[in-house]
Formats: sequence, structure tokens, C-alpha cells
Amino acid sequence: MAARDLIVDTDAGVDDALALMLALAYPSARVAAVTAVGGNVPLENVVPNVFEVLHAMGAEGVPVFPGAREPLLPGERVHATEFHGEDGLGDLAERRARVRPQMEHAAAALVRLARERPGELTLVALGPLTNLALALRLEPELPRLLRRLVVMGGAHAARGNTPHWAAEFNFYFDPEAAQMVVQAFPETTLVTWETTLAHPLLWTEHEALAARGTPRARFYAAITRTTRRFLEEKGLPGLLIPDPLAMAAALEPGLVTSVEHHRGWVETCGTHSRGQLVLDHGRSGLEANVRVVTGLDREGVRALFQRTLGA
Repeated sequence: MAARDLIVDTDAGVDDALALMLALAYPSARVAAVTAVGGNVPLENVVPNVFEVLHAMGAEGVPVFPGAREPLLPGERVHATEFHGEDGLGDLAERRARVRPQMEHAAAALVRLARERPGELTLVALGPLTNLALALRLEPELPRLLRRLVVMGGAHAARGNTPHWAAEFNFYFDPEAAQMVVQAFPETTLVTWETTLAHPLLWTEHEALAARGTPRARFYAAITRTTRRFLEEKGLPGLLIPDPLAMAAALEPGLVTSVEHHRGWVETCGTHSRGQLVLDHGRSGLEANVRVVTGLDREGVRALFQRTLGA
């Protein structure tokens, strides 16, 4: 069953922007709110990036709630500007959106919206989970109030992409928040870094999307240029789309072709493993709390992009 009403929690890098575009264009879904968190780039960049996407999609009426600037605990972090550009949106040359965020903090907004509409809202978390962890402190019953939680995060085979070798970026950036969330929710759907690596948009597919000639396709082409250069220099076969894959799993669960169910934790210590997703493969006897997406229908995901960018 397709998700109807979504809250999108994002650190608004390039792939976040693409995921938000998919949600805004999906016929039977409505983005009720966007909550912003620091991660890929600082929060000061995240909020304008969100508004730029809303403008490109003709969705300026969606409320945007700024949230956590920093992780729960202090410590050295790196942003992901090599992948996303210095501004987080591919060093976008022309800015057109008016930036008018709400005054309410993202964590408070998450709690309020969930209380107002219990069991109705799907939360799609595309960045560090700091806002959600703070919301859990305000309302421990939040897992019961939300319909579903879909997260882009973790590395289910410990094949990380951060200075903490076994950790994926979102969990690396705020391990304590990730651990709080994973333990609080009875089921979290995770789209991981390894799943991202296995499901790129091949360069020929990417080029076809960028060349569609619509305003949305031109925006798509503009914001992905920096990411493409970075990935081609790394020798990758296509555009990595972690957040769009998570959004696809939220919008059309039928696109998920394979999953694993495990008891999961997030490591909060360790020189190389802080932020690592740790999965139990049947030894603990504890009930599974994470649903790890390992396969998606690539053609179905590409069709979402085609429908989003238009003819």
C-alpha cells in the first residue's frame, strides 16, 4: 500500500533533493511537512536547499521546520561537501526560492503532527536522526503515533563511507541518535549504504533523465553535476541515489524485492566502528526490530524518476 501522508526529515544534499522531488510528484502521496537537520551540510544550507526544491516542484506551501544544528553529543564531524557540493545542492548557480521557514523546532513539530494525526503519518528520515531522537525525548509514544518509519541509514555489511570505516554517513554523524531511534521503534525499515551501491542509476539512465527537457529535468541536471563528477572520478558505474531509494520504499513498498529482518543496534564506541549498524544473525533470540531492504526493482525506481521529471 502506497504511503499517503509523509513527513520528510532531511539534511538536504543532492540525493535528499531528488528524494523530495519523488515524494512531491507522487500522485497518491502528500508531503505534510519537511523537517531539516544538519548533516550533509550545515543547517544554514539545508533550509534554503529545501526551499529550492519546493520551488522547483511548485510546492512552496509545504511547511519547513528547522531543527538540530549539531549531533546530540559534541565531537568532530565532517560534512559531505565532496559529494554534494559546498552548498549541498551541487553548487547551484541560480537561486530562485524565497526562504520562509516555520518558527517551531522540527522535533516539536514532529511530535505535534504525530499527536494530531495518530497512525496516519509515515516519517521518511534521510539524514542524521537527531531531530527524531529529540522528538522521542519529548514524546516517548512517538513510535506508536507514526504509521511507519523509513530510514536511509546504516551499512548492513559494515561497508561504511565515513572516517569511521564501518559506519554509513547518517549513523556516523549522530550515533547516539541513531541508537535511540533504532531501539525505540518496534520496526524501522532501513535502506543501507550497501543497498545504495547495488542500485545506482547507470550513467546512460542518468543522462536520459537529465535530457528530458522539462524544467524539473533541467533542475535535476543542474544539482547532480558535482555529484556526477565526484562519482565518475571514483570509477562508479552510475549515480548513487541512497535517499531516493528510501523514498521509493516508502512510496511504493511493492518496489522492495528482498528484505532481511534482524535485531539491530548502533555502535556508539570504537575508533573505527562508532556509528556502525550491528545486526544479530540469530544468536540473541531477541525479536527483530529492523527491516533491512537489500533489493529494489531498479526499473520501478527509474519509472518514479521519469514520472517526476515529466515528458
